[in-house]
Amino acid sequence: MTSPVLKSPLSKSLRVALLQLKAGADKSANLAKVTKYIEEAAAKTPSVDLVMLPECFNSPYAVDQFRNYAENIPEGETTKLLSSMAKKHGIYIIGGSIPELDSDKIYNTSLTFSPQGEIIAKHRKAHLFDIDIPDGITFQESLTLTGGDKATVFKLGDYGNVGLGICYDIRFPELASIASRSPYNAFAMFYPGAFNTTTGPLHWHLLARARAVDNELYTILCSPARDVEGGGYQAYGHSLVVDPSGKIIAEAGEGEEILYAELDKDVLTKAREGIPVHYQRRFDIYGDFVNDKSTKVGDK
Repeated sequence: MTSPVLKSPLSKSLRVALLQLKAGADKSANLAKVTKYIEEAAAKTPSVDLVMLPECFNSPYAVDQFRNYAENIPEGETTKLLSSMAKKHGIYIIGGSIPELDSDKIYNTSLTFSPQGEIIAKHRKAHLFDIDIPDGITFQESLTLTGGDKATVFKLGDYGNVGLGICYDIRFPELASIASRSPYNAFAMFYPGAFNTTTGPLHWHLLARARAVDNELYTILCSPARDVEGGGYQAYGHSLVVDPSGKIIAEAGEGEEILYAELDKDVLTKAREGIPVHYQRRFDIYGDFVNDKSTKVGDK
């Protein structure tokens, strides 16, 4: 069987910068650090097109603290800061995630900003991190947070479509499947995430590579830096970028750093032509839940 000739879902190569930083108890200090890191990334030559932040970058990652740091969107100070930084530097910003206050509910929410400073996507973490690993870690986000109710796929300007999830969302392959298949045909899934030192070594790399290979797209994971001195929740670190064939093309360490990578449009084409799973799916056997009327997809 001859492989189909496919057009890359990424129109041109995209240069990304992942800001792996740690957040403390002082919200103003956290936002000052974010500003500093974005300024540094934006000064990189050749210039970056997109900057990504980690999960819960303006607050400690702690169930009993989320409400104390929660903000309304778009009126909150974090939203205004990221909007102004995107506009100032003419870049896309995937704003990791922050605790969002909406009425009396708290969500773990990620915002994406255009180079004009406009919010072009909003994803509320759909799958809440409620786990109890014997001799490992116990954590229950649902004590404070409410889960979102939509998959998020949106247009990243002229580059093409992308999907967005938050941390635990990566364990549920349906979100990436929705993004990668028709009619969206996304070129990447972005996951700000704060895996810990128990779950990170087990599954961080595995899940990133699996989502990439299953859907033949880039997966980009941005973690907080590990905070061994500050105590509390210990993030795994190791922010990384995986290409559509499952190859890790960039990976950070455990501390604070900026990780740079380029998403090559031609790599997508080669992966999808070489092993054309998009062309060979058997929806006559297992159906196409992506286009099921019950599937809820939104960009804001």
